[in-house]
Amino acid sequence: MKILAVDTATKSCSVAVVQEKSLLAEITTGRKQTHSKHLMEMINRVMGLSGLSLSELDGFAVTRGPGTFTGLRIGISSVKGLSAASGKPIVGVSSLDALAVQASYFPYLICPLIDARRGEVYFSRYRLRNGQLKKEGDDQVSSPEKAIVDLNEACLFIGDGALSYQQMILNKMGTSAFFASSFQNTIRASTVAYLSMNKFKNNDTEDVGMFVPHYIRRSDAELNLTVS
Repeated sequence: MKILAVDTATKSCSVAVVQEKSLLAEITTGRKQTHSKHLMEMINRVMGLSGLSLSELDGFAVTRGPGTFTGLRIGISSVKGLSAASGKPIVGVSSLDALAVQASYFPYLICPLIDARRGEVYFSRYRLRNGQLKKEGDDQVSSPEKAIVDLNEACLFIGDGALSYQQMILNKMGTSAFFASSFQNTIRASTVAYLSMNKFKNNDTEDVGMFVPHYIRRSDAELNLTVS
């Protein structure tokens, strides 16, 4: 199973080619330019480094959200274009799931936080049970204070939202709050690829024509229109 995976859900951008459990190539960047400026170049470079052609891939994986509206649209539209050109299927992966997997070594509660701007975060909760990471609840969006208001146990926070609101979380939770290492807060496309593998094997793929980002809330443009 050879998968090209893309993440554009946050400020970072990541592309990887994975074959089963082996990483063939991966590039991740945190440049502030819009992802449209460099995504296709990154895809071409990663494909070249992997030594594979698009025809040799079995499918494409991409983060479907939550995350930045523009970033998600760029990543998903690019992958849909590749799928249309190659006839290969797509699997969408939750960006919060990807972050949680990058912290799956933690034996207690895991809470990925993605900065949603406007003083809010996207979040969900996960726990390692019998060696398997289990999701506890749906993806949500709220103020960071509300996201942690009911937490009364040890919890690991991961993601750019955890970085942005680390001091507030520490003030509220004290020694019960733990934070992932700095390099883990960026979603890696290889993680997205690994998460997609079982779905590909079970033919649980997206309807390409109906596949859209998972935004959770309305766009900033819609919110501004409502306010005005």
